[in-house]
Amino acid sequence: MKYLRQLGIIMVITFMGEMLKEVIPLAIPASIYGLLLMLAALMTKAVRLEDVKETADFLIEIMPVMFIPAAAELVVSWGILQDILIPVIVITLVTTVAVMAVSGRVTQSVIRFEKKRKEKNERNNK
Repeated sequence: MKYLRQLGIIMVITFMGEMLKEVIPLAIPASIYGLLLMLAALMTKAVRLEDVKETADFLIEIMPVMFIPAAAELVVSWGILQDILIPVIVITLVTTVAVMAVSGRVTQSVIRFEKKRKEKNERNNK
């Protein structure tokens, strides 16, 4: 029952993301809206991490299975992709490296910010 409740919370937030996608006329996927809503809910403690953790962990564990239909479609579409294979590979490599670099920099910045904040709090508490 706990897992159904957790899945329900995740599904409600996902549905809210879908609704925002329909209401807001921006080219942002509904999944991004859902992730932002979940982040806001977790940060404001409207949803506690314990309220969704086990089901979220399970969904992350089975995520590779979700790529099987996409991979199968690539095999089916091989004839179409052959003509544009080199540009697709180059774009994929460049964007992957760019995402990794930006993610690393953002993570480093967040870690530095948290470290400075903790040091400031420790100095203020003394």
